[in-house]
Amino acid sequence: MSRTASSTAQDFVPFATAALDFHRALNLPGGPLVTTRAELDTLHDHLISLHGLLDAHTLRVGGLVPAEGEQLSVARTRIWQAADHLHAAFHAAPHPDSGDMPGPEACRVGLPEGAPKLTICQRHQRAAHLARRRTTPTDLHAPFTGLIRR
Repeated sequence: MSRTASSTAQDFVPFATAALDFHRALNLPGGPLVTTRAELDTLHDHLISLHGLLDAHTLRVGGLVPAEGEQLSVARTRIWQAADHLHAAFHAAPHPDSGDMPGPEACRVGLPEGAPKLTICQRHQRAAHLARRRTTPTDLHAPFTGLIRR
């Protein structure tokens, strides 16, 4: 089994990175001053996808190269934490129509805003289940990454 991926397996991540850079360059300089709920939902979707990718790499590599697997595990946890903050930011952002701001407890009730507006909450709850299975509560809430500068 080869330890390196083929070039075709690596073709899509650079495109995702370039798309984010392109989005930032085009939309942020002249765009609205406040991030929209739709953009927060999309950014959350991106981070949850990245979390899933890191989870797959962590599971595969962890048994073969424990030191690398541990670092990937920490990265996966930090991406989850970033997604959790994006989810909170979504709930702190005003509705475009009314300006109302429901709290995060609204997610647990179901779909108080109606589909598809709360896809972020459904996605977040599914990913939270995975995050809780793969990490400890201490890891999920730890402010220190474990990285040491040399």
